[in-house]
Amino acid sequence: MSATTEKYAFGMIGLGVMGRSLLLNIADHGYAAAGHDKDAEKVASLNEEAGDRKVKGFGDVKEFIQSLSTPRAIMMLVPAGKIVDAVIEELTPLLDKGDILIDGGNSHFTDTNRRVDELEAIGLHFFGMGVSGGEEGARRGPSMMPGGDKDAYNVMKPIFEAIAAKVDGAPCVTYIGPGASGHFVKMVHNGIEYGIMQLLAETYEIMKKGLKLDNDAIGKIFTDWNNGRLQSFLLDITKDIFAFKAPGTDHLLLDDIKDEARAKGTGKWTSQSAMDLQAPIPTVDSAVEMRDLSKYKALRTKASEIYSKGENQTIDGNVDELLTALEQAFYFTMIISYSQGMHMLSLASAEYKYDLKLDEIAKIWRGGCIIRSKFLENIYGAYGKNKGLEHLLLDADVAALVKGTLPGIRKIVSSAVNAGIAIPAYAASLEYFDNFRNERMPSNLTQAQRDYFGAHTYELIGKEGTFHTQWAPVDDK
Repeated sequence: MSATTEKYAFGMIGLGVMGRSLLLNIADHGYAAAGHDKDAEKVASLNEEAGDRKVKGFGDVKEFIQSLSTPRAIMMLVPAGKIVDAVIEELTPLLDKGDILIDGGNSHFTDTNRRVDELEAIGLHFFGMGVSGGEEGARRGPSMMPGGDKDAYNVMKPIFEAIAAKVDGAPCVTYIGPGASGHFVKMVHNGIEYGIMQLLAETYEIMKKGLKLDNDAIGKIFTDWNNGRLQSFLLDITKDIFAFKAPGTDHLLLDDIKDEARAKGTGKWTSQSAMDLQAPIPTVDSAVEMRDLSKYKALRTKASEIYSKGENQTIDGNVDELLTALEQAFYFTMIISYSQGMHMLSLASAEYKYDLKLDEIAKIWRGGCIIRSKFLENIYGAYGKNKGLEHLLLDADVAALVKGTLPGIRKIVSSAVNAGIAIPAYAASLEYFDNFRNERMPSNLTQAQRDYFGAHTYELIGKEGTFHTQWAPVDDK
């Protein structure tokens, strides 16, 4: 295939695992696609893997731009932050008005807001699109969350609907909303992902330390759960991890991996943005905090010598009964994780005027993405029948599921705490629920204290206005 005779319908900048996989996916669906990367090895890798497909890699950016049909459609899959700005700065002199730029990386939504304005001012169409599914999703069908320039998205819609994952024949991509809404929704998706991953880690800890189960037993339990109502991508890969031994070894690779978790920042962004919106998401917050705490291995080792020597941490009771409770508890916390994320999206929709359609978001998360699960069908149904649903936990069908899991979550949290096993995300999920259903929180005392020391005023039940009290005699001395 020659660049001088063939024009390509789609361009990709960044030929790492995700970019290369998406390009090959696009080519498999009949669209001629070009890729560019400064790394010659990545360009060569794409061209080698391309075979007879209508896809070609370029090392020279000008040659890449010239190979595209007009108006050009170019997607960037490069690390978030300054690198995205550097790519845009390099591209814009080479583009014409009316060309389309797409940021498919995990950019912070505030950066996307800025880029929308900057590129619109020079006549370029731009939108940010969250892409979920990892390498396999990109290659076989991801979930995609485009937001921003709707006209530009409509031009790209046939390609994205062709390459997206399909559930019941429906593509897992939809226009999210204006501005940076696509990247915002992907950020919240990643926050939910953090929460569920932490919950799975705590479940592993409960089974290993509290119930004294070996890896084979834990793997079988995860496998059994994944065949039932807990079915999800994250549980599916977890059962696989509990079956994987490195070549030439007789034990799980998992047992050789350091207990220091890393992060790329999207979970932290979710927590920070939630605080700005006053959207409580303690399950996600706990997950972010525990990844941070895990990095202090040396400190934790010293502390364990002081506080944990000789500690048994066994959870007493019938193991089968405890495992039944644990299944209920995990289902409860999974529901809470999604509920917190969906509530955050509803608040952001109002605050940022995104006009998010939560049923459509749940619909496209059902396939291709990292947080896909059987429970997303329940979420899709809840928001589908009530577009104005204020909170997922107010849906009658979801409430019935939650009520059925309460004995399990209460048993597991109390048992783990008594055994000295850390379960911050489990506990945070239960505490969130217990206060969510609390008609009268003790926050009246907080208001009284604020007024006492800072004259911040308070409101009274059944009376209009704000009030202040002189709580103690003024000291004239």
